[in-house]
Amino acid sequence: QVQLVESGGGLVQAGGSLRLSCAASGRTFSSYGMGWFRQAPGKEREFVAAISWSGGGTYYADSVKGRFTISRDNAKNTVYLQMNSLKPEDTAVYYCAAKKTRVIVTGHYDYDYWGQGTQVTVSS
Repeated sequence: QVQLVESGGGLVQAGGSLRLSCAASGRTFSSYGMGWFRQAPGKEREFVAAISWSGGGTYYADSVKGRFTISRDNAKNTVYLQMNSLKPEDTAVYYCAAKKTRVIVTGHYDYDYWGQGTQVTVSS
């Protein structure tokens, strides 16, 4: 079992930055591929970014490529999402997710564990 707790959300003006964190419980965090997803009101949950178990591989949605950076610190059992140049359309609840795998996973149905989410609101 893995428990995930996100933090770092908030209200920011367009063009600003936020860094989300996702702290994981358990001793085998380094065995898990991690992902970030988001869900805006009335919309389906969508993939944002993913990182491999080692941190050596990353993948991004086209909508955030070049603006967001996913990273992980296995010693701290934490995955991060640095979000720069934020836009109003980035407003959503952001979720981190975990799957015990050595490959990068982008489908939300493929993940086994989810955090409770953190709200990100970008004002124009």
